[in-house]
Amino acid sequence: MSSIALPLPDPDIVTQRDQIVRDLVAICGADAVISDEDGRRAFETDALTAYRRMPLAVVLPTSTEDVAAVLKYAKANRIRIMPRGAGTSLCGGALPLEDAIVVGISKMNRVLEIDFHDRFARVEAGITNLAISATVAPEGFFYAPDPSSQLACTLAGNLAMNSGGAHCLKYGVTTNNVLGVKMVTMDGEILEIGGAHLDSEGYDLLALIVGSEGQFGIITEATVRILRAAEGARPMMIGFESSAKAGICVARIIASGIIPVAIEFMDKPAIEVCEAFAKAGYPTNVDALLIIEVEGSEQEIADRLAYIASIAHELNPLALVVSASEEQSAKIWKGRKSAFGALGRIADYYCMDGTIPLAHLPHVLEQITEICSRYGLGVANIFHAGDGNLHPLVMYDANKPGDNDKAEAAGAEILTLCVSVGGCLSGEHGIGIEKRDLMRAQFTDEDLAVQLRIKSVFDPDWLLNCGQVFPLDAVEAAMAEAAAAPPEAAEPGPAEAA
Repeated sequence: MSSIALPLPDPDIVTQRDQIVRDLVAICGADAVISDEDGRRAFETDALTAYRRMPLAVVLPTSTEDVAAVLKYAKANRIRIMPRGAGTSLCGGALPLEDAIVVGISKMNRVLEIDFHDRFARVEAGITNLAISATVAPEGFFYAPDPSSQLACTLAGNLAMNSGGAHCLKYGVTTNNVLGVKMVTMDGEILEIGGAHLDSEGYDLLALIVGSEGQFGIITEATVRILRAAEGARPMMIGFESSAKAGICVARIIASGIIPVAIEFMDKPAIEVCEAFAKAGYPTNVDALLIIEVEGSEQEIADRLAYIASIAHELNPLALVVSASEEQSAKIWKGRKSAFGALGRIADYYCMDGTIPLAHLPHVLEQITEICSRYGLGVANIFHAGDGNLHPLVMYDANKPGDNDKAEAAGAEILTLCVSVGGCLSGEHGIGIEKRDLMRAQFTDEDLAVQLRIKSVFDPDWLLNCGQVFPLDAVEAAMAEAAAAPPEAAEPGPAEAA
């Protein structure tokens, strides 16, 4: 795939690479700097592997102070910076440029403080979600956000994209589980925003930063909520003859006042692929499958599952299976969590990420199938039904000329469709480079202008994540306008004011 334009590298910066590497070694030490071609190649792409750019250099700091020193140096020398966590971004959110320094925080993965009384953990941002939960599990606690990549993805990436996961229906996405962050700005200034308490005075800058895709600074630490684990949890599977009935079932469950921990949806192509991989007992005679999990005491679980089953029975399901053991529950979730990898065994695919109001689910699923068929492509739908976060997997053949471009075009139509029914471009993967040129489908020029001005407050030279999130022409226009503006007049001193 090559239809997404990227900023051209600054040749003056590229020619100074050897000196820049020497300067970075002096700042952080040789062990923290990767400058050889083979080493840098490991950082040339993220999980959107269709796009690759060899970075100028890679720095893996071990402290917030080192991050601050690198950014201050880059600012002084007008060198672009690409923040990176684990590189699991599916939207090209960690794609470097040839004149950019990748600053990866994967070595910053320590647990700094745990307070079970006030229920928070202070950690470095390079830690994985699962590692947080594993640390607090012996005391009966866990960290709630659980994207499918939680085994590998870092908290830093989750903060950048405001990631969610299967259990976000009950526990919320990343922004609902973060109390504070430590962030380094492009000037090298270290900011502490929020903290180990419920709320802070003044403007809610934390809500602005979570989900900002590294446009404002590099987060090096975070204080996150840890929650008491429930007594138990159990999933059930409900299969229907159509996606429309599955959608109605989801709407009725939510309307009833029951909030399950998770409601996940799979269509027939996804069911068959996941069952072949996980042997989870998914019914293959259905066109739509819901995986619904509830938690609580044994009696609570039984009562809620029975009530949900009564709602489903009104729609004449073709299959209804309640997990009877921890082993069966693990298999059910293994199939869902392994879905993307399982599909990769049979086809190349392009993983989409959009969000819609649930009332439009049957129509949107029908249109997704129509869009992909028009391009001669297959599609498997897997998504978080509880909050309408869709993940259509557009299947194509990377070795077939033209298929890459068809997949991108179909994906753009799917995302535009999501916006047209009142949804948005991303539920948790972010904008990155993938959806950058679709931003005008969701935002007016006035909306974008406000966002560009906020970005310029934190990073007036646009050195952080250059080429990401905003259409390139909008960025160029904003920078030209800023350059042409007269310098602001200085505030009068006491004598002048008198």
